[in-house]
Amino acid sequence: MDDPNFPLWLQATHLINFVLIGILLRSGWEMLTSLPRLWWRNDSKPGTEWLKFTRRELPQEEGVYTSLMDERSASPVFTLPGRKNIGLARHFHGLGVMLWMLNGIVYVALLFGTGLWRRIVPTEWSVFPEAWASLKIYAGLGTPGIEHFQPYDALQMLAYTGVLFVLAPLLIVTGLAMAPAVRSRFPRFVKLLGGHQGARSLHFIAMVLMTLFIVMHVGLVFLVHAEYNLPHMIFGVTDTARYAQAFTIAILTIVVVFAFWIGLSYASLLDRPRTQKILVALTEPARRFGLGWMRPRMQDQTVYTEKDLSEFHWTNGLPPTQDESPEWLALRDGGWSDWRLEIGSTLDGSSVTVSLDDLKAMPKTEYIAVHTCMQGWSATSRWTGVRLAEVLDLLGPRPEGARYVMITSHGLAQEMWDHRPREPFYTVLDLKMVAEADTILAYERNDRPLDIHLGAPLRLRVESNHGYKMVKWVRSVEWIRDYADYGDGRGGTREDGAMQAFNGVI
Repeated sequence: MDDPNFPLWLQATHLINFVLIGILLRSGWEMLTSLPRLWWRNDSKPGTEWLKFTRRELPQEEGVYTSLMDERSASPVFTLPGRKNIGLARHFHGLGVMLWMLNGIVYVALLFGTGLWRRIVPTEWSVFPEAWASLKIYAGLGTPGIEHFQPYDALQMLAYTGVLFVLAPLLIVTGLAMAPAVRSRFPRFVKLLGGHQGARSLHFIAMVLMTLFIVMHVGLVFLVHAEYNLPHMIFGVTDTARYAQAFTIAILTIVVVFAFWIGLSYASLLDRPRTQKILVALTEPARRFGLGWMRPRMQDQTVYTEKDLSEFHWTNGLPPTQDESPEWLALRDGGWSDWRLEIGSTLDGSSVTVSLDDLKAMPKTEYIAVHTCMQGWSATSRWTGVRLAEVLDLLGPRPEGARYVMITSHGLAQEMWDHRPREPFYTVLDLKMVAEADTILAYERNDRPLDIHLGAPLRLRVESNHGYKMVKWVRSVEWIRDYADYGDGRGGTREDGAMQAFNGVI
């Protein structure tokens, strides 16, 4: 007979959730392999991790290695997509989150709309002693009687309620807290969660708990009264005579889903630029409309103060070498006296140059902000510089047709995705990013001239975005019509080489 506790919509949302959770977990594991360390303190100092998944011991000295040197390669069988592809993993994670939340909203709405919430949400205090009794039975490798499953026993009800109303929201909240747009707009919210590293660690713990729940939940379906569970799940009936049929379908479904997960990894690696293009097209609307309206306010915030300044600051990219930029080395050795910033326009050919002293003579912008890398590390610093928009004003009005600003470094990309010769590191900002009050060209950190490994003499700061947009060792700033005409046409070196999104707000 049909069981009203297991309607078709319930079966469908459970299957969709199973597929999406796999995408989220596997892409999350790929992101973790990019920086296999977790901290509670927000300067991510090596040696202070509370958990790490690598035996590599890092030196305590700043600037002698990059975070990419700590990256690990995982098999596409286990992660999505695998093989050191954090950019694609982040896209898959974003797409998975969007679909998972949409599926969850439908599930919760129907759960309460149909009144079926009563089957998983406890309404009496007796659920706690009953759950304890069930736990003791499970611990003794026993099975509670079938009369306790109406359709779930007390322990399952508490687990479902915890996952649905505590664990899932915690994953969402901590995930959002790691977004630069959220942190720079609502710093107090992020700090309440322990800062970026606190949110990252809590997110990891919630992920582990969610994984354990899924493994136990699926396992118990096959181990505890399977002759009732499987017909319920597959057919929505209480006919135990259909157990064998339901068992076969369940196993085949799990095999197909696992094959889909693994196939998705390998398929995405066949043409990484194409995969990036598809995923960005699918996820950009959420970035733009969900977080794009948030403007940073680091100059006005009072949440992060001097006592929050980091003891240690990671870097991604080493200073230019003799082979890469003899010009930069000569300027460094000369104390930057001959260094000049080139400000220009590719549209009308106009250009001006300014010295470091010229920039320091302009109105100063200063604030304390948290820097985050797409790999996961963070650091808090006081940055001092001049607004990028005011530097561009030195060239005159924005040239007609100019829709972006390209900032180029003296340094080169660390590696190119297709192993071609390394190219000058660059990034492109749209007009909104340029106009943000906290988008600056910084020449000081913590009231001292920039350290060499952190971008001396000048680096870009875009507080609404992750660090891959923030060019170090800046050489030039210029108006351009379209970033599609430069590099691989994706808007920056890390977008080209690591398949990141042009919009780095999350």
